[in-house]
Amino acid sequence: MRALIQRVSRAKVTVGDQLTGQIGQGILLLLGAGSGDEEKDVDYLLEKTLNLRIFADAEAKMNLSLLDIGASLLVVSQFTLYGDTRKGRRPSFVQAMEPVRAEELYELFVTRARARGVHVECGRFGAMMDVELVNDGPVTLMLESP
Repeated sequence: MRALIQRVSRAKVTVGDQLTGQIGQGILLLLGAGSGDEEKDVDYLLEKTLNLRIFADAEAKMNLSLLDIGASLLVVSQFTLYGDTRKGRRPSFVQAMEPVRAEELYELFVTRARARGVHVECGRFGAMMDVELVNDGPVTLMLESP
């Protein structure tokens, strides 16, 4: 699995005119599943995301995690994280997981994050979404399960 995380001061996602998720301070996480990914990949990325020390402490050093500060998480499905652009001009998505199983892993990620007490908002899996954010820092990191 792959996750592009962005530390945000606020973010929201809409589908058409409908707001599907909105957070203040926290992490906007674009989540993609690749063929062969399993539950263990969900657990790895979730633990890494929740415990990654990317928020400032009292000395303005990135030393605190999302869990430490009680921040929120906005999770948006993003199969294009598996786009391969090495050949030609059009990305290939053959490494992306098929949608039915990918949605199951996406929902599992959200469920397990909520079970940890995190306030989680979401986009809509498979929908054409508009994502707005204010990147705090900016801080943007790519995570990938082993």
